[in-house]
Amino acid sequence: MDPAAYVPDVFDPRIYGAGIPYESYRLLRERHPVAWQPEPQIQGWPAGPGFWAVTRHADVVRVLRDHATYSSWIGATQIRDPDPADLPFLRRTMLNQDPRRSAGDHGRLRRLVSRAFTPARVDAFAGRVRERARTLLATARAKAEGGAADLVRTVTDEYALLNLTDLLGVPAADRGLLLEWTVRIIGYQDPEDAPAPLIGPEGKPLNPRSPALLGEMFSYARELAAHKRAHPGDDVMTALAEAGLDPAELEMFFFLLTVAGNDTVRSAAPGGLLALARDPGAYRLLAEGRTLMHTAVEELLRVHPPVLSFRRTAAADTELGGQPIRAGDKVVVFHASANHDERVFTDPGRLDLGRTPNAHVSFGDGPHVCLGAHFARLQLRVLYEEWRAAMPAPELAGPPRRLVSNFINGITRLPLRVSGPAG
Repeated sequence: MDPAAYVPDVFDPRIYGAGIPYESYRLLRERHPVAWQPEPQIQGWPAGPGFWAVTRHADVVRVLRDHATYSSWIGATQIRDPDPADLPFLRRTMLNQDPRRSAGDHGRLRRLVSRAFTPARVDAFAGRVRERARTLLATARAKAEGGAADLVRTVTDEYALLNLTDLLGVPAADRGLLLEWTVRIIGYQDPEDAPAPLIGPEGKPLNPRSPALLGEMFSYARELAAHKRAHPGDDVMTALAEAGLDPAELEMFFFLLTVAGNDTVRSAAPGGLLALARDPGAYRLLAEGRTLMHTAVEELLRVHPPVLSFRRTAAADTELGGQPIRAGDKVVVFHASANHDERVFTDPGRLDLGRTPNAHVSFGDGPHVCLGAHFARLQLRVLYEEWRAAMPAPELAGPPRRLVSNFINGITRLPLRVSGPAG
């Protein structure tokens, strides 16, 4: 085979369990920036029609910004096609809407969440976030076995979850439910998180985002909203409960905030610590104050974006990266590839905590740019500051484990040394 004709697979979720396929991304950017990917049957999930993988930064940004051509509404935003019967349900959330196709719903819903997620409300949580980071790190250190701890289990899962539930206003007794729902929805491709897919009446696996599997979460959202109307607080769920949303919109908001709001930091925080553990020299600059924390956070997000891919569907015949695209084709952008594009980032394989400018797309771009980005950056900055103040330089105490997923860039185990002097 002509080496130039080789198109590496970047679809199989099992690839990502071993690591982000940077070399495959590089080959695609260089030779096939918009490359056709087959969608074979894997782990019991049926085969699909295939899709276009978009790997260069400029093309990724173009797709994310051009909602008229590349639609979130037509086929939703996951690589696998949803059951057609589920599409009306999936289109209730603004993630799966287009500004021009959703009768004003997308803009209205984003404005509602923007008012609920104000920077002032988020910043008011900074003290609580810092105290939580400090407490969790101290507890991990105190309970370490052999001087090491799994930071995912002892720190980052709890940190992301409790910060989000504080902001939402979820009672303490119910917070474990949110983590359970997140793991079920995000980890469905991973045999450790979901040993076998649930099978529907037609013998096909059930998508964990289908209404058939979200009833418990939706029932809880309605109950919580009713509680907030009777007992309002300064939290996001009170703002949403009083915003005049219809029940379906409220349910989907809760779904989106619970899963996306939790897993963004749940994925990014251990990913950043892992990157620092693998580059002691970069961490030393940070520990000695020779690198600004806010630029370090952006670089750690660049090298470990929380989300690996998002799907759009071509609304009309078009052209992208020199490749003709037909109406109805699936077009999937790969964030980790865009973040390593040599056309935008000098020496992209190097962890440069002082990198500026840093045009990463880890929080997306265009009309669907992440509304919780400010809160995520706050949490990451505080966690790394507290690590620097109280913990030893990050050092692996065993192999980390990655989530088996072509969607979320998750770390499910991260054994780090936690005993020793700070710095």
